[in-house]
Amino acid sequence: MNFNTVLYESKERVATITLNRPERFNAISETMPEDIAAAFGHANNDDSVHVVVLTGAGRGFCGGYDLKTFAETTGTNPAIQEMPWDPMIDYNFMSSCTQNFMSIWRCHKPEIGRVHGDAVAGGSDIALCCDIIIMNEKARIGYPPSRVWGCPTTAMWVYRLGAEKAKRMLFTGDLISGKEAKELGLIYQSVPLEKLDETVNQLTNRIKGVPKNQLMMMKMMVNQAYENMGLANTQLIATLFDGITRHSPEGVWFKKRTEEVGFKQAVAERDSGDPIPGSKK
Repeated sequence: MNFNTVLYESKERVATITLNRPERFNAISETMPEDIAAAFGHANNDDSVHVVVLTGAGRGFCGGYDLKTFAETTGTNPAIQEMPWDPMIDYNFMSSCTQNFMSIWRCHKPEIGRVHGDAVAGGSDIALCCDIIIMNEKARIGYPPSRVWGCPTTAMWVYRLGAEKAKRMLFTGDLISGKEAKELGLIYQSVPLEKLDETVNQLTNRIKGVPKNQLMMMKMMVNQAYENMGLANTQLIATLFDGITRHSPEGVWFKKRTEEVGFKQAVAERDSGDPIPGSKK
């Protein structure tokens, strides 16, 4: 089954949902968040499915929002406005993306994130919504836009890592390997790429024999603990801040710089560790 930018297949109680823009490293297009929600909505209602695996086509899991579209292309788009900007227009777009990603979290079926390649920026937002993540030990995960031009709208970093480790990741925007992510407690398991499918299959085979009602109750009970901590309020603030980051002096510089030299060069400059041009201080 094809949900445009997302593929869906189901076999022997296991649904596999695949982000499917391999030519763009599965970068998030304007329509992908809705496609993700549609696929997980289908899995939620598919009575044959007990567990879901989320992965990416090609060599990467997801490279984040498509900066070639949202940053490199001249002019406005759903993620950037001319000044003065309307925060609520921005929030309306980004909160829709966030809620579509959270369809993974809210799906009544357990999910395993199979992260074979890098899960960067918005790609980490997607991966961290999964119940359990098994990752190639050499793949990378992180949120570089925390340096400029982004705030993780699903806010899962703090809920998976706790305050101190989440701050370490978001103050630096560093990418870490699957092995490091396992050591930090961000993900459940990291393995060599050649053992990834075997490891994922072992866990899905163990889960898929459990009745769907039991799996649903266990997931809802655990998720509710995080909802009670104020997850929705944290996401509201994060999504508002995300819009601010793209319209701050530094955010405006990054957009202009990306238009001038392309997103790869602009990202390299942003992530170099040097002071950000365009900063007031």
